[in-house]
Amino acid sequence: MIKKKYNISVEATLEVIGGKWKCVILCHLTHGKKRTSDLKRLMPGITQKMLTQQLRELEQDGIVKRIIYNQVPPKVEYELSEYGWSLKSILDSLCAWGEKHIIKEYGDKFAVLEDNILNHKTEAEDSELQEV
Repeated sequence: MIKKKYNISVEATLEVIGGKWKCVILCHLTHGKKRTSDLKRLMPGITQKMLTQQLRELEQDGIVKRIIYNQVPPKVEYELSEYGWSLKSILDSLCAWGEKHIIKEYGDKFAVLEDNILNHKTEAEDSELQEV
């Protein structure tokens, strides 16, 4: 068996959650179980083939669980595994940094963020924006 070598440990992290879509998928799954169609609707820029591939890789790495319901028509949902939940603080940090970056570059984060459940304004942010 060939042992893999990494220069630094962040390479191992990025091997599992790196790329354009995996962190986005994981962020959506922190809000609960999702069917493939739910994820596709929340991520209109991803192709069905890419979504399926990313979900399979995350499942193989033990980050997400695939739940198959024995019914007709068949129903499949995805959720974070216990191991996947260990990434929550990393995902939260990435989101927080991204918001700061957007504000630095564009001023108003809501001007460039899509309207979806992950980007909803809080009442405090909404009233803060109205005061400005």
